[in-house]
Amino acid sequence: MTSEPNAPEQEPLEAGETRQPEGVEEINDLVDDEDSTDENDAAVELAKAQVTIKDYWDQIMRLNAEMENNRKRAQRDIENAHKFAVKNFAEALLPVSDSMEMGMSAAEAENANIDSIKEGISMTLDLFQKTLEKNGITSVDPLGEKFNPELHQAMSMMESDESDPNTVMAVMQKGYLLNDRLIRPAMVVVSRAKSS
Repeated sequence: MTSEPNAPEQEPLEAGETRQPEGVEEINDLVDDEDSTDENDAAVELAKAQVTIKDYWDQIMRLNAEMENNRKRAQRDIENAHKFAVKNFAEALLPVSDSMEMGMSAAEAENANIDSIKEGISMTLDLFQKTLEKNGITSVDPLGEKFNPELHQAMSMMESDESDPNTVMAVMQKGYLLNDRLIRPAMVVVSRAKSS
């Protein structure tokens, strides 16, 4: 982990044995010297400081490597989340696709009749709508409701005696919400009061 070249390999420790940081023996030799002078005291302090710095440097290098590994792991997790975010939705749509393929095969058969094809299409549409609802997608079908610009898009306005002003008279295309967030507004025809 350190950037020092040719660092000697350390032997494994026995049970209960502890390893002193490099340089501690040299410090002890300096302290044991009976001819202790101010120079020796300064050398001892310098040696202690160098051992402390080396220990901190090793800790910094280990933490730096750990942070880099965590960053790479988080990046990989984010990429996988983006790549496979729709996996469950895609799996839920597969039966709808299978049903449509069976419907196409049934429509191409010689003995196909319009009633059985309608029934198959109706069943496939029902399966599709249930799949959407299971995945948090709900339809906005506002026929007869008050016009709401947050959920509806007015395509035209028509005078009407039968409906109150600003009421949805017809839905040209349903809107959809994803977990209560609008993904497509309903395209509607809105009533207005008759001009006098």
